[in-house]
Amino acid sequence: MAFSFDPTDWPIVPARTFSELQLGEIFRAPSRTLTDAHASAFQAVSCDNHPIHYDVGYAKRYGHPAPVVHGLQVLAFTAPGATLLPHNFGAIFVAFTELSVKFLAEVHAGDTLYPALEIVDLLPMDEKGQVTTAVTVHNQRGELVLSGQHKYLLRTMS
Repeated sequence: MAFSFDPTDWPIVPARTFSELQLGEIFRAPSRTLTDAHASAFQAVSCDNHPIHYDVGYAKRYGHPAPVVHGLQVLAFTAPGATLLPHNFGAIFVAFTELSVKFLAEVHAGDTLYPALEIVDLLPMDEKGQVTTAVTVHNQRGELVLSGQHKYLLRTMS
């Protein structure tokens, strides 16, 4: 009997409906230790060439122990695709609609970051639903370096 491969039948986790999602579910991303190479790559992509991000002397003159990792780079660690959350949404996903964030502590090369997204609100809206997640990033010392929210729009009816 020949095996027939179908790439559309290769989910990482089973897709769920809006009604199957639950408040309090947490979706963690793998921890990552930032290096100078990560900061350089982000600097090249973002075009943010402020010396606070790469010049040790400049950073120290302004009271920082080392160059500060770009805040938007830390925010990028909360990308839902770094977790299994969008795989749980599957085909009901419509859009990533909103985010808010607070940067609470500096991040430097050598820090290890631990991102997580927790479902904190499920708002049905006719044939769609809004999922709100609290997003957090902690460092290796257990310090909360970023907190905020993401909102996603999902189909509730097929």
